[in-house]
Amino acid sequence: MRIYLSSVAAGTLILVASIGMSAMLPVKSLAAEKGKVTVEKVEYKGWKNNLRLSNGETELILTLDVGPRVISYRLKDGKNVFVELADQLGKSGETEWVARGGHRLWVGPEDLTRTYAPDNSPIKYEELSGGTIRLIQNPDEYGIQKEMDVQLAPSGSNVTVTHRIKNVADKETELAPWVLTMMAPGGIEIIPLPPKRPHHGPPKNAKSPKDYWPNQIMVIWPFTDFKDPRWEFGSKYITLRHDANRGPTKIGLAHQLGWVGYLNGGTLFIKRIPYEEGKTYPDNGCNFETFSNQDMQEIESLGPMVKLALGKSVEHIERWELVGGLEMLDGIKSENDIESKISPKIK
Repeated sequence: MRIYLSSVAAGTLILVASIGMSAMLPVKSLAAEKGKVTVEKVEYKGWKNNLRLSNGETELILTLDVGPRVISYRLKDGKNVFVELADQLGKSGETEWVARGGHRLWVGPEDLTRTYAPDNSPIKYEELSGGTIRLIQNPDEYGIQKEMDVQLAPSGSNVTVTHRIKNVADKETELAPWVLTMMAPGGIEIIPLPPKRPHHGPPKNAKSPKDYWPNQIMVIWPFTDFKDPRWEFGSKYITLRHDANRGPTKIGLAHQLGWVGYLNGGTLFIKRIPYEEGKTYPDNGCNFETFSNQDMQEIESLGPMVKLALGKSVEHIERWELVGGLEMLDGIKSENDIESKISPKIK
């Protein structure tokens, strides 16, 4: 079976009713061709059942023995930009949640129950119209069903990932979609900041009270120390460098500029995330969070808090892109380097 994909416009978080399932279709092994997305069933890192999506330029690996999860995303002949935790690959059936690596969907705000519900069992998949692959997890013990729709463009590296959480419990629940991408170690994360503006001085110089209001929100976790040399807080960007010798650090933002980047090994990963003005976000207003420890660096986006009645679902959409051939930029030293050499890659 050959699957042709078309591009999808940027999305936002919406509340939707339960969607009917399309018929399960077999997937045959096909050679990747440029301009056409092919899907094949493959073994990967000890897992027998996975889907490989490729358009001849970019490849994704979606696990079926566990998940829903995208375990690999790479350019042709390039390395996986996501971390793979070697001692957790190829395994399944654990009674507790396992990190493994790659990209996953969680339930926010963070708690000790449904956030860490195991995703260690086989999942179903479907082909939807337009060639999108839907990964479907069985409902967990908390009455939550997770789905992930993954669409690779026919050419290039653009990927649209629609994350869906459905309430199948017997009562209404409140939650937020929380989407976490675990990046391979050794890179530098680039977080753009809103433009600066001068203080207006006395009230006669201001057009309205808004001229004195804050325009940014930052949330700081108790294990975060701004003396940590991984962080650099600049005028136009925050950067966070991964360091395999340092433990956890984390911040969150109300991030309205729409993208975050991660440069590693000459490849720039671009994650585009939505923000809805006026909505209530978890963790004191965060639609974006980033976490780093010895093993990996996590780039996270969150949707607003929603109340879901039985049978209702919520969607949260991210768009990804990879830009290769940037080996000379891995050692970027300053904001000027980012502004002149990285930002032009963000279209």
